[in-house]
Amino acid sequence: MNKKNSYTNEDLIRSGNGTLFGPDTGKLPIDQMLMVDRIIKINDSGGKFNKGEIIAELDINENLWFFHCHFNGDPVMPGCLGLDGMWQIVGFYLTWIGGKGRGRALGVGDVKFKGQIRPYHTKITYRINIKKILDRNGKLIIWADGNVKTNDDRTIYFAKNLQVGLFNNLTYDFGGDPNQDSF
Repeated sequence: MNKKNSYTNEDLIRSGNGTLFGPDTGKLPIDQMLMVDRIIKINDSGGKFNKGEIIAELDINENLWFFHCHFNGDPVMPGCLGLDGMWQIVGFYLTWIGGKGRGRALGVGDVKFKGQIRPYHTKITYRINIKKILDRNGKLIIWADGNVKTNDDRTIYFAKNLQVGLFNNLTYDFGGDPNQDSF
């Protein structure tokens, strides 16, 4: 695995397609659900808790799909998409450190929305601080704190105890038997 300290949009798309770190690793969403354009810094020893940090960005413009449906005549980025962007980045970190399996968001302890992301913003910046990682019998689980700032350095979202897991035993049963889903 070629572990770098920054990743381009093309790298992140390769992650979503399973070609960056391999097909048996966590994958980022693709196309419009990818809420990150680049990771400008990723490490496993920095950050507030000295366990790792990630700084990533998403370019904002009026053509983004969500501005045309949320809300009609009052465009704003849904807060849940900013939260999902943080989960995406935390999941990427698990794969970046060598974790295998399929990724799933597991929860968040506390989240606050203190503003809005509008079409006139040009960029948002995610800052994630890794708190703890546990490896439990093929399940890799991580906790992190994060925030999202606009290009004018205003903090819009705060999240504490973001949780993401990588699971080796997840299968998709194509609707045959939901009881077969191990998560």
